[in-house]
Amino acid sequence: MKIYAIIPARGGSKGVPGKNTRLLLDKPLIVWTIEAAKRVSDISRVIVNTDDKEIADISGKCGVEIFMRPKELAEDLSDDFSVFFHHLKILKEKNDLPDMIVDLRATAPLRRAERIAEGIELLSKLGKEKVDSVRVVSVAAKHPYKMWRMDNGFLQPLFDEKYAGIKEPYNAPRQALPNIYQNNGCMNAFWPETVLEKKSVTGDKVAGYVMEDWESVNIDTELDFLAAEHLMRKHKKLYE
Repeated sequence: MKIYAIIPARGGSKGVPGKNTRLLLDKPLIVWTIEAAKRVSDISRVIVNTDDKEIADISGKCGVEIFMRPKELAEDLSDDFSVFFHHLKILKEKNDLPDMIVDLRATAPLRRAERIAEGIELLSKLGKEKVDSVRVVSVAAKHPYKMWRMDNGFLQPLFDEKYAGIKEPYNAPRQALPNIYQNNGCMNAFWPETVLEKKSVTGDKVAGYVMEDWESVNIDTELDFLAAEHLMRKHKKLYE
């Protein structure tokens, strides 16, 4: 099976400017993801999809391919589907469409090669007839049943008893609530047809793959950088 890993990494981060090229311990952030992808034997090619010259230069030195996306696909509101549809459409035009795409975010540096391999194995095992994609998740840090909306200065529960099936779910102990999962950005895998034909990066049938909380850090803030550094030092042997 021909499998391509695509690492989307734009240059215009607002929360942490220049985060994809900023040093995390001794390496630029994006390098951690590139190196993890290169260690997965099932991946045929690793491609960094970017609009930024510095990201392209750093990634190129790691021995991976660079795909320069147009600036209009690197804005704050640019969505994942548009980026992947554009990329896969060009691969198809070149008669170079792979059997599977693995989407790896540079902002998830604690995700290791074995996790990527496990996600690939799950999608391969289930096949196109059973599933459109695999999405890696972790247990939600904040349970949505305990969240609120603000309505003219008054709080209204985001989910009421009718929806949750529990009286005052916002007051219920966490142990009484159902497990809820959140995207962690560590890895998504999908068939090219999911994007090109179903016009989605997930499709209708999405298989879930759960990762531990500590390895699911996604860097969006300065605090996330500190957390990632601490956890990498704590689990040093896993990242050597």
